[in-house]
Amino acid sequence: MNILPTQEWGLGLGPITHISGPCSAETPEQVMETCTQLSQYPVDILRAGIWKPRTRPNSFEGVGSIGLKWLKDAGKATGKPVCAEVANVKHVYEALRSGIDIMWIGARTTTNPFAVQEIADALQGVDVPVMVKNPVNPDLKLWIGAIERIYNAGIRKIAAIHRGFSTYDQTRYRNMPQWEIPIELKQQLPDIQVICDPSHICGNRELLARVAQKAYDLNFDGLMIESHINPDKALSDAKQQVTPQRLGEILAGLKRRKPNPDSPQLETRLEVLREMIDDIDHKLIQTLGERMKIARQIGQYKRENNISILQSSRWRELLVDRLAQARQYELSDDIMKYIFQMVHKESIRHQTVVMNMPEEKEKLEG
Repeated sequence: MNILPTQEWGLGLGPITHISGPCSAETPEQVMETCTQLSQYPVDILRAGIWKPRTRPNSFEGVGSIGLKWLKDAGKATGKPVCAEVANVKHVYEALRSGIDIMWIGARTTTNPFAVQEIADALQGVDVPVMVKNPVNPDLKLWIGAIERIYNAGIRKIAAIHRGFSTYDQTRYRNMPQWEIPIELKQQLPDIQVICDPSHICGNRELLARVAQKAYDLNFDGLMIESHINPDKALSDAKQQVTPQRLGEILAGLKRRKPNPDSPQLETRLEVLREMIDDIDHKLIQTLGERMKIARQIGQYKRENNISILQSSRWRELLVDRLAQARQYELSDDIMKYIFQMVHKESIRHQTVVMNMPEEKEKLEG
């Protein structure tokens, strides 16, 4: 499969593509003002959510087709191409009728091959660029399958959007980046352009710059970042949107790094592995925090039942068991003994705090 790079879209784009605009089109004034301000910065494509697939009903689900005109008007006023998400055949026809320049398929839709195939069938014979977001779950084959369906419909102007993956565990990210998956996508489809969506990965505007830089470090081909003239008043995903001015600051602060000319693949792989270590370290800290919560509960139980804090036999049994488990992973006894001694010491400290807490303070904190 020979997918053309995004530079062949015929939109006059350079090697890096920046896409921005509001999460949702809310009013014609909001769309126009946001896009007008964005045009002052290195933004290549304007976006806006028209139909919003919400997790639960009775929340803002977009203004519908009327928003397509608002977006198109903003594109004409700024001289920028515009893009919108399509989730079904009706959306495709509405977007084509309104002259939307680029379409993207969202994560929820990518998860459903039936929906993607219906969209692909509706695009037969149409020369329009299509961007495909990764599915909600970390399934590379499903992502590639959606791209293949669009390709088989005759579309050659295709890009992938990495927006992270849902996880049951709570992390600092709204959607875990799992960088190894888009990197593997690029290895299997070397001609495709991969654009990172830090807004949906982070869910928090404070993390956007860090994730955007990580995407640059991994040699991604562009960014999609949501922007709103008044983010805190946005009707959807307010926390992850930034003002156009702030977006300009983020883009200006990013460093585009050159891959190692001797072995760019090795450098990319190293960055992926380091990101995986960062995520594991974050989970370790969370797990230790949960362990200490339980230690405080144990301290409370010992206090109520007049039981001493230090249980030497329990500690010896625990250490023998943990060292045996650690050897299965080729971890040395010395380092694991040191780690668990420190963990045990911290657990004792938490139990001691609870045991010595004045009753008045205990009631207040309770």
